[in-house]
Amino acid sequence: YFVSASNVISYRRTYGTTLETPEGHTSYIRISNLSNTVAAATDYSTIVTAIEGFDFYDSFFGGVYGVPFVLSFWVRSSLTGTFGGAIENNANNRSYPFSYTISSANTFEYKTITIAGDTTGTWLTTNGTGINLTFGLGIGSSLSGTAGAWAGANYYSATGATSVVGTNGATFYITGVQLEKGSTATSFDYRPYGTELALCQRYYCRITANAIGNRFGVGIAGTTTSGNALVPFKATMRANPTALEQSGTASDYSLGTGTGTPACTSVPTFSSATLESALLDFTVSAVLTANNPVMARANVATAYLGFSAEL
Repeated sequence: YFVSASNVISYRRTYGTTLETPEGHTSYIRISNLSNTVAAATDYSTIVTAIEGFDFYDSFFGGVYGVPFVLSFWVRSSLTGTFGGAIENNANNRSYPFSYTISSANTFEYKTITIAGDTTGTWLTTNGTGINLTFGLGIGSSLSGTAGAWAGANYYSATGATSVVGTNGATFYITGVQLEKGSTATSFDYRPYGTELALCQRYYCRITANAIGNRFGVGIAGTTTSGNALVPFKATMRANPTALEQSGTASDYSLGTGTGTPACTSVPTFSSATLESALLDFTVSAVLTANNPVMARANVATAYLGFSAEL
């Protein structure tokens, strides 16, 4: 979710029974507007999904053989009328605004939108952002364009689209979003849990101890007070992570030395990473033997190490 305007919105992923979910879907994104904002010309409130270029390489966008795509999704709102969104390239200089109509308030409706292949512009087919899919919740006039046509501009929605952020208390729900090559929408692709999990771990990997004493990785002591450990990822990541997320409490972590497990005196820090693993630094009291092996471990079950390669 991205916003520039001064509106206040609550958004969350919701499961289960508060609403009837359509076509076997068990969750949806729920947007609740908590303000009443008139979007200025360059303001925007959006839901955005970035799609990796490797997953978009066979679109042939930017050349004479650019193929069409079809977007399908279920949507529900307390408002009715014409709503909008857009497809954009990574450089934000090619976009295809689209529109769709919500006819009945507070009722899930199924929508399909055909998007013509683009024969112009630059579209990444690497591990960068190949395409952005945007749903507009309130877009200013400078960022809105004619629906159903490619434009050499940065548009997030169609001109004249209903503004969710313009009505205090308005709600917007969306689920079952699918973008696929071709001109005809097919049934939603329900992937096996393990497949979906591995695909997600390409972008974000969190290793949680789940039990006291569980190990994160092995390494070597550099001095009497510091050691490093190599922590393997669960899947090959999209790009080398450049930072570490951890619990924020030093004593949640320790180093196993073979003769003891001294608690860390500061939280682990990031040293370097590849697509497959990260090297982390750990600091303890002066009980280590330089050049001896160490084991990075958890002192509490909730200790974790997180790495992001999000687009």
